[in-house]
Amino acid sequence: MNKIIEHRLESLKAEYEAGQKLLAEYETKQRNLRETLLRISGAIQVLEEVITEENSEANGEVSQPDDTLAKMEPLSELAASEEGT
Repeated sequence: MNKIIEHRLESLKAEYEAGQKLLAEYETKQRNLRETLLRISGAIQVLEEVITEENSEANGEVSQPDDTLAKMEPLSELAASEEGT
């Protein structure tokens, strides 16, 4: 009986270690994805500002920044909502 328990204990420890490694990999992927999304949102903002400026110059207007990104959910709130799920 003792051998069965020891074998099960070793099996559970191995599963636990594998789970810890997988969790660390997913956390790294999540962090990388957040960084990528942040860069993309920055690029979107820059391109929207360029388009707004070009349109304003073409129409002889004073440019006003587009507030599309201001209406979007910030990444920090997105991250918090994902962590809660």
